[in-house]
Amino acid sequence: MKIVVSKSELQKGVSTVSKAVPVRTTIPILECIKIDASEKEIKLIATDTQFGIETVIDGTIEERGIIALNARFFESVVNKLKDSDVTIETDERYGTTITCDNIKLQMNGQSGEEFTPLPIVPKKNPIEISQMSLGKIIRQTIFSISDNEERKIMTGEQFKTEDDLLTVVSLDGHRISIRKLRLADPAPENDVVISGKTLKEISKIISDKTDEKVKIYITDVPEEKKNEMTQYISFDFDKTTVVATLLPGNFFGVEHMIVDEYATKVKVDKKSLLDCIDRSTLFVKEGDKKPIIMNITDGNMELMISSMLGSMDENLMIEKEGEDVKIAFNPKFFIDALRAIDDDTVNLYFINSKSPCSIKDDTGTYLYMILPVNF
Repeated sequence: MKIVVSKSELQKGVSTVSKAVPVRTTIPILECIKIDASEKEIKLIATDTQFGIETVIDGTIEERGIIALNARFFESVVNKLKDSDVTIETDERYGTTITCDNIKLQMNGQSGEEFTPLPIVPKKNPIEISQMSLGKIIRQTIFSISDNEERKIMTGEQFKTEDDLLTVVSLDGHRISIRKLRLADPAPENDVVISGKTLKEISKIISDKTDEKVKIYITDVPEEKKNEMTQYISFDFDKTTVVATLLPGNFFGVEHMIVDEYATKVKVDKKSLLDCIDRSTLFVKEGDKKPIIMNITDGNMELMISSMLGSMDENLMIEKEGEDVKIAFNPKFFIDALRAIDDDTVNLYFINSKSPCSIKDDTGTYLYMILPVNF
């Protein structure tokens, strides 16, 4: 194999696919990036068998071939090259010579034929969403996934499409995040659970400043076989494809957890509330579980926190409907939800001091539910 690519193009491609290289593995070939120049394009591929990335880079193929190179070492080498054209040439024993201007480096490779191929997801009936919208909806929900591997389904997010509506749901046992987005075109009906790892890596690769489309494809598995057959999802954008295994099983029916009734409604300036709760965390050491207490009365919300470091007491002007209530929350959970909301004001709904607080808008675009804590 012999290819010539610019350092910037190679660096971008290697950086993209290296996100799929496992940190620890007992399979040496998975520690590699595969360079596939066996056809008309130069492809870089990496996978951990559950999650894989393939990207096409611009360059010239002078001799076709395939090679697998240790990802960490190869990425380090590429990063330290000059900003010039890079020639990568291999021999029959997988020895690899990398030339850039007056730099000549050699490293050992492996047979690319041994590399685990990415699953094939049929390119039909896509869900289309802009990179900007996808990145945003992930950011607005990902913080509510669980890191408890014993409840695997909670380490992912539900992606559900009905006609032109995409609903994304995450929960961790203490809070629920729900976001709804109208798509430009109707999408096939789907209800799947995507792992948090996949979504986090997707959000790092896509651009949240472009309206360029991401096409999402999902393997079609009969409903009665969903717990027996592995189902895959692929995200296609720019010149990159991300393929991942979907989490098996059905997500929680959160619609049964949502209660529309309330005893107290509070309208408050979002930035003022966020800044106040953020200040309160100065009095909480890492690992402490000190709650922030909200005492809600007519026209006023008093926020209090106390710890070994000191205390804070602050009052905010609010618009209140209904009963007075005194309730406490983990401040981090409130901060996460408020940061995900773009509105200038937010509506908080309470039933009593033992029931979840709901933060939602009038149009049903978002809903964040947070369980209170004892104080």
